[in-house]
Amino acid sequence: MKLRTKFNLVLVTACIIGLGAASFLSYRAAQENALHEIENEIAIIRGNALAVRHYTSTGITPLLADDNDILFIPHSVPSFSAQTVFARFQESFSDYSYKEAALNPTNPDDLANDWEAALIDQLRADQSLDRVVSIRETDSGRSYVVAFPFKITNEGCLRCHSDPDIAPAAMLDLYGPENGFGWQLGETIGAQIISAPMTLADKRALDLVIVILAAIVVAFAVVIILVNIMLSRIVLKPVTVMSQISEQVSMGDFSADEYVKKGKDEISSLSESFNRMRRSLNSAMKLLDD
Repeated sequence: MKLRTKFNLVLVTACIIGLGAASFLSYRAAQENALHEIENEIAIIRGNALAVRHYTSTGITPLLADDNDILFIPHSVPSFSAQTVFARFQESFSDYSYKEAALNPTNPDDLANDWEAALIDQLRADQSLDRVVSIRETDSGRSYVVAFPFKITNEGCLRCHSDPDIAPAAMLDLYGPENGFGWQLGETIGAQIISAPMTLADKRALDLVIVILAAIVVAFAVVIILVNIMLSRIVLKPVTVMSQISEQVSMGDFSADEYVKKGKDEISSLSESFNRMRRSLNSAMKLLDD
């Protein structure tokens, strides 16, 4: 096996090991970065929902308050507005889902299922939590879920949710007096639950890793090419020439010109030593002939 082949074999092996290590480390970093991006997008979704809720409660609900006893309009409810707007907003965030789940909602559509209720219970048990993050296994794969607590901070909410006797009659006609009552000021009654499939993070991480590895492969290829050029010019060419001269000298032919490699590196030093050895051998052969 030639020196160049051995050298390239070692170099390529080192590159493959380096690529393997880079793949592992970069994928982990890329996945963390992808999850961070998802968290930022979740923050955007939540911010949009909170803005809609605030506008509904301060701009829409007061305008319709006088008609609540006659006609209850769900669009005046902040939760209904936020979730309705998200259905449109979802066109830009199609991978995400948003729900305002409650343990005892007025609207049955907002009733928390078992796993949503478990998240709400966590938030109720520790009032200092501002969110609960979990990875949930579903039939379609893993899902990244973030739940934000809903607390009753506005006494105006209690007019509709504290006691059926003081709730708007039109609301009772629509939803009945059994659900959505007994709420208390400061109580965590539900959660904003926003989720995205983990495949979204995996895909983003994979896309980023492919770009990183492609760049590394190109860099390795450039390095291998440059190293081979340098190896050829600095090592292999001088060694080949000296090997050919050695072959001639070993056959008793001293007619070939001396090879001198300019410079101060090891190969240059070797060429000088080789020339001295050749001259010494030539002199010794002449003495023997005499």
